[in-house]
Amino acid sequence: MSTPDLLASFDETRARRLRTMKRNAAGLLVLAAAIFIATFAFTDGTGWAGYVRAASEAAMIGGVADWFAVTALFRHPLGIPIPHTALIPKGKDAIGKGLGDFVHRNFMNPESLVERIQEADPAGRLGEWLGQPENAAAAARQTAGVIAAVAETMRDEEIQESVRDVVAARIAAIDAAPLLGSIIDRAIEGGQHEALVTAGLRGLSNAISDNRELLRSRIREESPWWVPEPVDDAVFDKLYVSLLRFVGEVTNNPDHEIRRILNERLQNAALELKTSDEMQRRGEAIKKQILEHPDFREWTDGIWDGLKASLVTAAEDPDSDLRRRLEQIALTTGERLRTDPELRRTVDAWVGNLAAHLAERSGSEVASLIATTVERWDADETSRRLELQVGRDLQFIRINGTLVGGLVGLIIHAIVQASGG
Repeated sequence: MSTPDLLASFDETRARRLRTMKRNAAGLLVLAAAIFIATFAFTDGTGWAGYVRAASEAAMIGGVADWFAVTALFRHPLGIPIPHTALIPKGKDAIGKGLGDFVHRNFMNPESLVERIQEADPAGRLGEWLGQPENAAAAARQTAGVIAAVAETMRDEEIQESVRDVVAARIAAIDAAPLLGSIIDRAIEGGQHEALVTAGLRGLSNAISDNRELLRSRIREESPWWVPEPVDDAVFDKLYVSLLRFVGEVTNNPDHEIRRILNERLQNAALELKTSDEMQRRGEAIKKQILEHPDFREWTDGIWDGLKASLVTAAEDPDSDLRRRLEQIALTTGERLRTDPELRRTVDAWVGNLAAHLAERSGSEVASLIATTVERWDADETSRRLELQVGRDLQFIRINGTLVGGLVGLIIHAIVQASGG
């Protein structure tokens, strides 16, 4: 059943109960009137009949008076515009303002809110709830869903631009040349450069071996036409073998002169990178080229795309690292809230201060919202709905007024009779 249909069903039920109570109250009033008329028609009003007549007369007065009072709240009795009747339709706006002020003073009072929050101990209750594994799993699932939803709703272009700006700012803040010089110094101090030099020499040796025919063709092209080919071949073979042997010696001998020269060159290069204005300008130029290159934009865009896809996938996977971490965080938080009184007091104080701050800032707005909302309601519809809500209970006032009036009339008549009236 839809919400409007459900509300209509509730209204119909209330209306039926209200009609029943109205018939009961009216029936009791009619009964009192019938008894009063019967005492005139069939008795002389003396003896016990006088008591009955006095009680029924007072019951009628009480019943009519309370009928008038209850009816005057919602409409003009008998449709007659008697002053100070139809109080709710006429005073709807004042009621709304009063209701708003009442809520503001009694429910949006910062001191009262803080006191009630302290009594409720929300941190302790949260700790008990999170301490249950199934609740921790549910909290992790909901949190992961929120993270994924936020990631899905974000504008990719804006996030990608933000990521690009952050990465670019970090790169721009780096002095590239001095940093590279420091890296080279650290490598030399730790001896890591030796492995790089060795790897480079071995790569050079492999390149020479793999390109023997290419080198031979190049020598043949550069050789004079009058040199016999066998002589070219012999010279090339001698040079080729010597070159490979030389590279091998440099590769296998850590103390080789060439390595010493390379080390000196590296040290000089590191010093120049750290101290030379020209090298720093070149470093900044290279850095600028990198930041302006289309591949840089594509790379930074890929950072967010990859992160977003990972978040969405992890949020949907119960066995993902994200879900497990969130669940563990929930369990740990629950345990700490249960076992750490100081943390509970801190959390309760934070919740109380937040509620007090919101109440202080929004209390008048809530009161205004209630008042303006009630002002927009139709007066007759407001009266009808309020009557459906409380009218059934108000009919007991009519019934009680009839009964109490009859009892008071009986007591008064008895007092008069006892005093000899």
